[in-house]
Amino acid sequence: MSDRDVRPSPDALLKEAARDSGRGRLKVFLGAAPGVGKTYEMLSAAGARRRDGVDVVVGVVETHGRDETAALLAGLEVLPRRRIDYKERALEEMDLDALLARRPRLALVDELAHSNAPGSRHPKRYMDVEELLAAGIDVWTTLNIQHVESLNDVVASITRIRVRETVPDGVIDRAEEIEVVDLTPDDLMQRLREGKVYVPRTASRALAHYFSPGNLTALRELALRRTAQRVDAQLLDHMQAHAITGPWPAGERVLVCVTAASSGAALVRYGRRLAERLRAPWTALRVETAIRPGLSEMALEATRSHISDTMRLAERLGAETVSIPGRDVPGDILAYAREHNFSHVVVGKPARHGLLARLRGGITTELIERAGDIPVHVVGGETGQPARQPRSAQPRPTPGPYFATAGIVAAALLIGLGLQRGLAVSSISLVFLTAVLVSAAMFGLWPSLLACLLSMLAYNFFFLPPLYTFTIADPEHVVTLFFFVLTALIGGNLAAGMRAQAVAARGRARTTEELYRFSRKLAGILEMDDLLWATAYQVAAMLKVRVVMLLPAGETIEVRAGYPPEDELDEGDLAAALWAWKNNREAGRGADTLPGAR
Repeated sequence: MSDRDVRPSPDALLKEAARDSGRGRLKVFLGAAPGVGKTYEMLSAAGARRRDGVDVVVGVVETHGRDETAALLAGLEVLPRRRIDYKERALEEMDLDALLARRPRLALVDELAHSNAPGSRHPKRYMDVEELLAAGIDVWTTLNIQHVESLNDVVASITRIRVRETVPDGVIDRAEEIEVVDLTPDDLMQRLREGKVYVPRTASRALAHYFSPGNLTALRELALRRTAQRVDAQLLDHMQAHAITGPWPAGERVLVCVTAASSGAALVRYGRRLAERLRAPWTALRVETAIRPGLSEMALEATRSHISDTMRLAERLGAETVSIPGRDVPGDILAYAREHNFSHVVVGKPARHGLLARLRGGITTELIERAGDIPVHVVGGETGQPARQPRSAQPRPTPGPYFATAGIVAAALLIGLGLQRGLAVSSISLVFLTAVLVSAAMFGLWPSLLACLLSMLAYNFFFLPPLYTFTIADPEHVVTLFFFVLTALIGGNLAAGMRAQAVAARGRARTTEELYRFSRKLAGILEMDDLLWATAYQVAAMLKVRVVMLLPAGETIEVRAGYPPEDELDEGDLAAALWAWKNNREAGRGADTLPGAR
């Protein structure tokens, strides 16, 4: 079971509700190349549905002169096409208005990537299909893998031919069903030779260029892999909507956990190699926790820079990057992994210096212990670069809490001496136990450990005979002292944990309050300059950074607001900002372009 209460995902429930809201359902017959039989398969399945009593209408089907495909149209209602005159030519397109007026239960729309003739309501056929689906009409359509927008460059590099008609990936992602119409390269090439795909002259030219065995094999793999991605997304939506804890080993997914103490680049590169071997999608996850007390501004900056560099590297290597709030890092990582059906978790091996640090373990140890059936890959640091947090990012202990702790124990000692005549020795130990709990609640774990040590020494020296020595004469008092220390350690640890949760809760409440005040402030803003200044101030106040906001001004950009108000950008900063705006890519400090900017 998960480390968290498992609840259905609101997003997944919304997707299910949308499917039941009267919108039509889309089924795509996907092929690796022309001629594999997509239209034939669609018409065959549509004929079976018609015989089952379903109202089926053919909006548009291209038979390309194939007799066996045309024969399947017999018995199906085919709407007449709409005639469009364009440049002294008569073009025929699907009559969208007639199909909407006819309103069948199922409409057949061939060649989803087709571009409509000028003068049509929509420039692309997939937009016609979107309107049919919005009207509550189910649609079956056909598509070749080379027409998927995100794969356009990949297909062009394989076939040396760039396809101009493409369909956005979002259309495919919204399909309830994708059926791969598969044919081996040898069978498809044989169909070409027999003239079942193109006329003989066109077929011979296609065999010499596009339809080579290597090209067809690569396109076939792309079709199968793209379908697998959609099926994996559907499985994930089903699991989240029904609160099913994962992972279900139906497909491989890799989660790389980025922490301040992880090995950074080595961790991300290993995750990339693992995902490549498994041919799986991968995600870099960062759990944002409350800022530890004692960290200086320089330490915070070093930690943020380390994490942001690691996340940027993950993005460049093809990962999806995700940041989530949390306080129990191992539990939050595993909850996210189970909720999103990750089958592998990659975590860095932090450097442990000293016996106490090794005994305490850490995020990696807890992940391994609590992972259950999810494999955890532990990655060491790069050669010569141990996976450790930058020295400047280590919290600097401040003496104040420790002096205060000593004062609390001294006050407990005075109270114990005052109660000595009226209470038994064992009861006085409760006074010191209270001092340990107060120290833990006020200052955290490490001061509470000091309180435990001082309380043990004071209790032994002033109250256990022989008095004013650290010698214990009665074995019964040894047992009493042992259980006092054990109780103090457990109670102090629990109190420190509750204090950390309270601090985190106060931080979240403060953030929520600031955002609420900001939203009210926005509601009363009428001028753009006021809006920009308020936004800059709010970002600076919440993130503790300096903020400058720039807006386009003709062919360049200019500073319109900032906090502190007198803050300005030098020429290097403006050049980096201008390049980022024109190229839609990051630039400046920490980026690959113009890294010298602030």
